[in-house]
Amino acid sequence: MDIKMIDLDKGQESSPIIKNEVVPPSFSVEEKPKMKNKSFLPIIIIFVVVAFAGFYSGAWLKAKNSKPVVSPELSGIQAVVPQTGVKIGDIFGSADEKIFKDSATGVLDKGGFNGEGTHKLVRAGGISQTVYLTSSTIDLDALVGHQVTIWGQTFKGQKVGWLMDVGRAKIEALNVPLPK
Repeated sequence: MDIKMIDLDKGQESSPIIKNEVVPPSFSVEEKPKMKNKSFLPIIIIFVVVAFAGFYSGAWLKAKNSKPVVSPELSGIQAVVPQTGVKIGDIFGSADEKIFKDSATGVLDKGGFNGEGTHKLVRAGGISQTVYLTSSTIDLDALVGHQVTIWGQTFKGQKVGWLMDVGRAKIEALNVPLPK
C-alpha cells in the first residue's frame, strides 16, 4: 500500500514524498485446506450393511443357542397353562412349594372387586372366605371353572379381605360349580 506524505511546511512546490509501508492486517485470515470432494454414499452403504449383518447374525445365534434348560425336578411343572386339555393333578407355575407360604383351595372364577384382583377363588363359607387373586406368572383364565389349590403371597387389600399374588396352582377337580 502506498502512502503519500506531504510536507506542509514546504508548500506545494516540492514533490510529495512517497513511502512504501506495509501495514499488517488487524486480524489474520488463515486459508482452510480445501477438502477433496468425496462422496459419502459408499461409507453409508457399508455402515448400513454392517449394522444389518450384526443384528441378524446376533438374532440367529440367539435363536440357535436358546435351548430350554429344564432340570429333572422341574420337568412335571408347566410354565404356561394350555388353553385346552388341563387335567386333574396338573401343576402350573413355580416348582418350589416352599417359596409360597400361603395357600387356599376353591373354585376359580373370573373378576376381582373394585379393581383389586383379576380373578377370585370362591370357597365355601360365603363372601368372607373369597380370595381375590392376581398373577404375573400364571394365566388364570385357563383355570376358570375348575377347583384348584393355589399357593402365593398374601398382600394387604384396600377393598378386599384377602388379596393374593398366585405363583403356583394345582388342578384338583374339573368343571366344578361355584360353592355357596
